[in-house]
Amino acid sequence: MKVYNTLTRRKEDLKPIHEGEFRIYACGPTVYNYIHIGNARPICVFDVLRRYLEYKGNKVTFVQNFTDIDDKIINRANEEGVTFSEISEKYIAEYKTDASGLNVREASIHPKATENIDEIISIIETLVEKGYAYEAGGDVYFSPLKFKEYGKLSHQPLDDLMAGARINVGEKKKESMDFALWKASKPGEPYWESPWGQGRPGWHIECSAMSRRYLGKTIDIHCGGQDLVFPHHENEIAQSECCNGVQFANYWMHNGFITVDNEKMSKSKGNFFTVRDVAKQFGYEPIRLLMISCHYRSPINYSYDSLMQCKASLTRLHTCRDSLDFNLKTASSKGSVTESVAKEFDSFKEKFCTALDDDLNTADAIGTLFDLTRYINKEVLTADASAEDITAAIKIFDELAGILGIVYNEKTEEADGDAAEIEALIEERTAARKEKNWARADEIRNKLTEMGIVLEDTPQGVKWHRA
Repeated sequence: MKVYNTLTRRKEDLKPIHEGEFRIYACGPTVYNYIHIGNARPICVFDVLRRYLEYKGNKVTFVQNFTDIDDKIINRANEEGVTFSEISEKYIAEYKTDASGLNVREASIHPKATENIDEIISIIETLVEKGYAYEAGGDVYFSPLKFKEYGKLSHQPLDDLMAGARINVGEKKKESMDFALWKASKPGEPYWESPWGQGRPGWHIECSAMSRRYLGKTIDIHCGGQDLVFPHHENEIAQSECCNGVQFANYWMHNGFITVDNEKMSKSKGNFFTVRDVAKQFGYEPIRLLMISCHYRSPINYSYDSLMQCKASLTRLHTCRDSLDFNLKTASSKGSVTESVAKEFDSFKEKFCTALDDDLNTADAIGTLFDLTRYINKEVLTADASAEDITAAIKIFDELAGILGIVYNEKTEEADGDAAEIEALIEERTAARKEKNWARADEIRNKLTEMGIVLEDTPQGVKWHRA
């Protein structure tokens, strides 16, 4: 597998530090509100990366943090008259609801910044001892100018980076580019004890601390949105490598931006959408499909039409998958999978893996899944298809869709809903028709229609789906 490494600006063979094991760190949300559709893209994209690496037989330790102490969290807590931890715990729970809806697997470890204060202080102490950081009035700042490789991730000249830096009111730093590792507490703010007095950690240092604690000094892959390249990830590299004396991450993967109706998403423009609100209208699964529908490094445009297209595409996939289950019930055995069918399935799997091996090209992988669906509809969902061919089709369909993390919501709803009652009514209707009790058959059909169930009479029996 090759991936584009932001650090080197080229595609490279993906090789783990330890054979057969990948250690991945993904920057998680600051938990003061519901996640928005921009947040949804990295969690969906890098969930596919994790699924695919595991599919290929690797062990993956996937760490995604929660920033649970921050100015935005404190401000939200003050507005609502509650503690900062009540805000952060509430929105961690809401994040998990949305992530589950998007079929994103839970991280191996979901650390919180506030659970790693000792690790954070330890790194800051080392940076001060080595001369890369300094204390000023209870704050501690890092000096990027002392790290010769500063700017190597964003590929920006130091002069350009310096030109965009500034000193804000209340800051005591020596140079405009210096950034806070530790912030002295203000009256009424939460704080922790430290060698520099009461305070709390800066944003950048959190990830360096959590990455080192749970994954080690050098990790395989660090990933996140393109907006994090500078300053967040650039600063992570500087403070981690100055502290630990080794390379921080071997590969850096960043997903592209999301626009809304071809404009940058912002609250001021009124085009800011949370995942929760969009899911209420469209469901979660179309959001996931949209997030992985183009190459992860390319920009993606969110719109009503794009989500409707995803919804229609998913209907095609679900219809195919449900038809396989239905036809299997009445299919007869021929002893083995048809040779031509087996060869076709092997070809589809090869094309699918080739796409993902080329820098996680989910767009081409999705295209292959739809090509497979067309083939199944034409060659496998036939009256004389064998149970073996249908079973093989189910296996490959579930494998490929499972790596992408799609074709899941409808089955979950049916499993938890009234499927048994529906099947019983259909059986009763079938018996009534055999007895030519048309009145009872029509009565049952009308009841099913009121339940939102659409019936389809086929040579293999009665199929149903929700309207």
